Amino acid sequence: MTTAREIMTDRPRWLTGDSTVAEASRLMADEGIGALPVCDGDHHLTGMVTDRDIVVRVVAAGMDPSQCRLGDVVTQGEVVTIGADDTLEEAARTMKEHGVLRLPVIDGTDLVGMVSQADIARGLPDARLGDLVGEVKAQPPQS
Repeated sequence: MTTAREIMTDRPRWLTGDSTVAEASRLMADEGIGALPVCDGDHHLTGMVTDRDIVVRVVAAGMDPSQCRLGDVVTQGEVVTIGADDTLEEAARTMKEHGVLRLPVIDGTDLVGMVSQADIARGLPDARLGDLVGEVKAQPPQS
């Protein structure tokens, strides 16, 4: 069975909670990514920030992205993750259950990669792919 480790983007870009929203926005634009892990200095995942979080929680609220820290806008609560050795099917099930398009991949407590819906799509049979896409799109976006 294919595992998250086999399909993930390894060595994902991340920032700390002390980084500014402006720094995160630049990094997301430069890398062409829509979500960024927020970690402590030891690569331990503490949150996620999405392009939608930035628009809704910072821009729409009239806050200054160069003064606002990521720690103030990251999605609160436990971050939805997948283990590095979990199967592709488990990753797809987790995405469906939580209505997310990207999953941080952890090994123990360390962030080691990111798996996107596109990564999973490349490894799933066509019949399962339609199920994943339909279910994730039906979920309301998480902020």
